[in-house]
Amino acid sequence: MTKADAAPSIDYTKEGWSFQLFADQDFARDPRRYYEEMRQGAPCRDDMVIPGQKPSVVFTRHEDVEYVLRNPQLFSSQFGEGMGGIGNDRPLIPLQIDPPDHKKYRVLLDPYFAPREMAKFEGEVASLANQLIDAFADKGECDFTEDFAVPFPCTAFLRLVGLPTEDLDHFLHIKEGIVRGWGEHDFEKAAQNRVAAGKECYEYFEKALDELERNRGDGLLSRLLDAEVDGMKLTRQEILDICYLFIIAGLDTVTDSLCCFFVHLAEHPEDRERIGADPAVIPTVVEELLRWESPVAGVARVAAQDTEVRGCPVHKGDSLLVFVGAANTDPDGIQDADRVDFGREVNRHMAFGGGIHRCLGSHLARLELRVALREWHRRIPSYRIRPGADLLWTPMLRAVHSLPLEFVG
Repeated sequence: MTKADAAPSIDYTKEGWSFQLFADQDFARDPRRYYEEMRQGAPCRDDMVIPGQKPSVVFTRHEDVEYVLRNPQLFSSQFGEGMGGIGNDRPLIPLQIDPPDHKKYRVLLDPYFAPREMAKFEGEVASLANQLIDAFADKGECDFTEDFAVPFPCTAFLRLVGLPTEDLDHFLHIKEGIVRGWGEHDFEKAAQNRVAAGKECYEYFEKALDELERNRGDGLLSRLLDAEVDGMKLTRQEILDICYLFIIAGLDTVTDSLCCFFVHLAEHPEDRERIGADPAVIPTVVEELLRWESPVAGVARVAAQDTEVRGCPVHKGDSLLVFVGAANTDPDGIQDADRVDFGREVNRHMAFGGGIHRCLGSHLARLELRVALREWHRRIPSYRIRPGADLLWTPMLRAVHSLPLEFVG
């Protein structure tokens, strides 16, 4: 059981707690210490400043975050002002599509990612995990990020959708450009890099779809070429907009989760030993660490109309930042939220979002995380972060650039 450290004092000035705070290493390493103070006071704040945008309205409490996520008629996910920033020219399908069109895409895509379909993939995922572990198990150490957390879900994704695994490095290059602007710290330059990476993404999938039109395969992309919505085949543009979402969701969020999970387990041997002693606890471990770590710290929305949340005014067109990480550690929404409990029977976390936009790939992500924890701890039950290592974290989509682990015993 692990409790959060005491919350620090936060400067809530526009120059302090705004964008600069979320680029800060201390926040990225352990945002829970900040979330408690962020939840204090009014239900929302309207002074979150991101360069180039007007101030965003910020929600941090479990009740309020859940309300925003479950009311798309009030809080839109539609692509547009305040919803860009990842290099795409058009809405990501179905993430940035509002009802009623949203439903037709989910009806099409949900069956591909249903638990029963994902279960068929488990053997291949486990085999991949062990192939990666084979490469370093006898060395007594590894860079967990480079050697496992990145290639594991990314290779699994390529196999699932039916793209050549030889393209992994190119995919990772595109993904890093879209998600992190190729490491550029200047906001405007990072935005330019995302646009450039987005162009590469569209071009890659255009060529891949051209090839699959000529030679169908067994993967998901081939199935999408023959899929229909309302009796009509998907257009090439619709498939590209689905693919753009896939490359972000399939190549980054599980990597982020694995980094967060293994830093926690390396630093808390009592939690790690619990897995070794009873592997049956792994599904609960996955849910609890998703809640505790919340690798995707927040999501964006735009107010579709004038409204209010428990007296907090929200105006049509306002940009909203919804902190699921803060909601997941809110004691008013989750009992004993300030500690890690692998025996938690009810876990109302929103690490995968909520409402109609709940993560399309959540069942795939859960499968990959369960398999990774099971196979890793079966073979490497004891490990630690290399003494003296200085971990460099990325904010919001929380990951570690390099995680050097030493195997113990």
